[in-house]
Amino acid sequence: MSFLADHLIITPILLPLLAGAAMLLVNDRHYRLRAALGLVSTLALLVIAIMLVQLADVPAGDASLGRAYLLGNWPIPVAIVLVVDRLSALMLTLSAVLALCMQIYALARWHRAGLHFHSLVQFLLMGLNGAFLTGDLFNLFVFFEVLLAASYSLVLHGAGQQRVEAGLKYIAINLAASLLFLIGVSMIYGVTGTLNMADLAMRLPDIAAADRPLLEVGAAILAVAFLVKAAIWPLGLWLPNTYGAASAPVAAMFVIMSKVGIYAVLRVWMLVFGPHAGASAYFGGDWLLYAGLATVTVAAIAVLATQDSKQLAGHSLLVSSGTLLAAIGTGQAGVVGAALFYLISSSLGIGAFYLLIELTERNKTAGADILAVTWEAFGEADDVLPGEEEVGVAIPATMALLGISFILCALLIAGLPPVSGFIAKFALLTAAFNPEGLGATGEPISTTGWLLLAALLLSGLTALIALARAGMKIFWMPASTRVPRVRLIEMAPIGTLLILCMVLTVQAGPVLRYTQAAAEELFAPESYVESVFGAPRAGELPQEAEL
Repeated sequence: MSFLADHLIITPILLPLLAGAAMLLVNDRHYRLRAALGLVSTLALLVIAIMLVQLADVPAGDASLGRAYLLGNWPIPVAIVLVVDRLSALMLTLSAVLALCMQIYALARWHRAGLHFHSLVQFLLMGLNGAFLTGDLFNLFVFFEVLLAASYSLVLHGAGQQRVEAGLKYIAINLAASLLFLIGVSMIYGVTGTLNMADLAMRLPDIAAADRPLLEVGAAILAVAFLVKAAIWPLGLWLPNTYGAASAPVAAMFVIMSKVGIYAVLRVWMLVFGPHAGASAYFGGDWLLYAGLATVTVAAIAVLATQDSKQLAGHSLLVSSGTLLAAIGTGQAGVVGAALFYLISSSLGIGAFYLLIELTERNKTAGADILAVTWEAFGEADDVLPGEEEVGVAIPATMALLGISFILCALLIAGLPPVSGFIAKFALLTAAFNPEGLGATGEPISTTGWLLLAALLLSGLTALIALARAGMKIFWMPASTRVPRVRLIEMAPIGTLLILCMVLTVQAGPVLRYTQAAAEELFAPESYVESVFGAPRAGELPQEAEL
């Protein structure tokens, strides 16, 4: 193989690290150079992620030797190991797409609102990519801290009292979650003597019965840390305010942050506590299911109650997190495969919505959300206050473009046809009602299937009502008659994300086949374990391992 092919797996970590460090050496006056370096680095990450998707999307026996990377050439389980499979490659691609779009959007003004914006984005990407690729729990903690350190500064990017207040709460909550992470990891290591996830999968069936309660307590504490980051109810009440206070491009990028917690739950639960885990098999699955359903229910009610568009986006993100966790808790490969398709669609749609909100509210008067309640109660609102400073140049048919984009975002979030959100929900229900495959007969529909149906219908209905109400206030009864001054560089990322959702709709078959293969790979982790223990050290022949 070529040098790049040999070291392709570590590139998504090294590239943003080097790019971010290089940008720190560039003088603040040369912000265009920093922006160019950031865009080139993220575009290269996207290309590499697509290459890793191609590497992972082959039978395990054909690619197992190229899917694990041993840092420092140390043996397993001592080595720091990076592993790429269909799920991790999918998450790498999704994060690169969102990062590229948010960076382009930020070029209009946001990247100059504070120091080191593009460097922080690169360090955030380094942490995200490392979390998706790492094969052991301790380095998962390390990469979590890297991405969180970058996110702390990005939340505060642009200053302002609201951002500072939300940022401090965000930092405090995540520091507490990190402490729980360390406690859980320490307890698991104390019982098993390893933190390599593939090694844990092999050792777990042989854990003594006397030690298993301590192991499961450690796993439960670790799960709480993951679920805080996944923003499950009631641990996720911080998310709408924090993301709403952040700048629009940062909020769009942070959509993938909640998915890191989802990824960690899915990876550790299926790999370590999968069907092979003996007495601990599918430990906590029912808790995931019902906590996910509770999150969907509470967030759906909050979607209906909120008057603020950013809060609406935040609670919609909670709905997506709850849906994903409930799908994981079913323990069915078909449902998880459909959930991964839903993860892609909801992330792109909500990311576009966060960017769109700033444009649609550019002429919004201060205090309009409070006045909206007055308007609904009494039919009018007085005391209009000045809006924000106008930015950009008005492009032709601005309101038409914003309106079409809003409709598409609403359809995606509510899960209505003909966009990918509807396909995702339909696939979820099809898998839940037919666990043996489309058209299967025999067993009656399970209670889990009916609960999932009720949650999806509730969340879709409330999102439709709330988004229709918001759309009417923005486009039919605007507080200002001025057309927002929107730049093409701001509309392009929104259009790109929505076009990708349209492509996802047209190419739903191939994408669903990929996500289904990723889910089946998670439920049969033998190939993951084999790729880790079979990864050859320099100068050695590959080995084999059995789970």
